[in-house]
Amino acid sequence: MHIPENYLSPTTCAVIAVAMVPVWKYSITKIKEEIPKEKMPLLGIGAAFSFLGMMFNIPLPGGTTGHAVGGTLIAILTGSPAAGCISVSMALLIQALLFGDGGILAFGANCFNMAFALPFLGYYVYSFLLEKTSKRKLSAAVGAYLGINMASLLAAIEFGIQPLLFKDAAGNALYCPYPLSVSIPSMMIGHLTLFGLAEIVMTVAVLAFVEKVSPDAIEEKKPASKAFKPLYILIGALILLTPLGLLATGTAWGEWGVDEIASIVSGGSKLGYTPAGMEGGFELSTLFPDYAMGGLPEWTGYILSAVVGVALTIIIFKLISATMKEKVDFAVSQ
Repeated sequence: MHIPENYLSPTTCAVIAVAMVPVWKYSITKIKEEIPKEKMPLLGIGAAFSFLGMMFNIPLPGGTTGHAVGGTLIAILTGSPAAGCISVSMALLIQALLFGDGGILAFGANCFNMAFALPFLGYYVYSFLLEKTSKRKLSAAVGAYLGINMASLLAAIEFGIQPLLFKDAAGNALYCPYPLSVSIPSMMIGHLTLFGLAEIVMTVAVLAFVEKVSPDAIEEKKPASKAFKPLYILIGALILLTPLGLLATGTAWGEWGVDEIASIVSGGSKLGYTPAGMEGGFELSTLFPDYAMGGLPEWTGYILSAVVGVALTIIIFKLISATMKEKVDFAVSQ
């Protein structure tokens, strides 16, 4: 579901990025109001779960792959969809900057889909169903499923409008070449089935783990730091298991490289050309492209990439937490 560089026009990217600015601003404000500094580590833990969930690629017959995101899970754990927004945004930023997973220009669009639509819709569905049924896991499952499918639908629409809006003189698409009639079913089939199920499994399994092993992490207003220890242990176990994501050898729909898109068969026919906007578009050189580290076996590079990504998410939110503490102490001292 990560939209790569140059699949969307710069205009599309700019419009969606501008639309995300008030969402990020609102989310940061809500976090300051609702999340005490003692609970800030949950945002880093949630971002780590999201980062890892997106490394566990799942194959779908036909060669495409997909993954869970975990945005609804983070919103439920923290009690705030705004926290889900910021945590997933941070995971997506690290993926784009260090690993080339998702484009820098498309960062706003990826956040709009996976860090805004997914956790906000997922959490509000969860809250509504929980109030009506009092069944937490069922409510979480439905919210997570609808959230990831909304994110997928938005990405499909963003892909599909490109050939309608941006063409060269010969009538060929400049960016993503597949119309809505191709992009929507191609994206939605996987997410309505296996990938949506993966989001359910991730959300319910982690929620059940937290409720059983460390309920204070989500139930206490100001949990002790030791309440997060079981979650760090779970993250460590998931890091060791990330090479399972390498078993899915295909490429997610809409994430092909510029060198291969001309030969891709989608919608029943081969494209036969490389869109000019993609061929001559922006490209960022990343440190660890595709989660690989030069000279190391693929599975080793994948694990080390997971370590780097997880460490950064946790450290960043710990630093934010420390800053919040300093502000409180300053206010008291006055």
